[in-house]
Amino acid sequence: MTQARFDELIHPSTRLSLVATLAAADWAEFAFLKDRLGLSDSALSKQLATLETAGYVTTERRLEGSRRKVRAHLTERGRQAFTGHVAALQEIVAAATSVSPAAPS
Repeated sequence: MTQARFDELIHPSTRLSLVATLAAADWAEFAFLKDRLGLSDSALSKQLATLETAGYVTTERRLEGSRRKVRAHLTERGRQAFTGHVAALQEIVAAATSVSPAAPS
């Protein structure tokens, strides 16, 4: 079982969407991620670099014909961080929904 742990690195919506997309796939092509998340090349590259520096993502660059292709993969560390972050968010939501609103004075 994964320990609930809020992760500030994953939390921004762009990175959260990126990590969630990668969690659902083995490898994802750069073009797919760009289209799915609605990001520019530079914005996606920056987010991938941030996650790669943290050890959450690994990227692979390869030549396909005369074109350079990039694909990304969520590492085990990244998967654990994502799972822990989702668990922490679920705990926050559960705590907020179990509290009854205060009666007006």
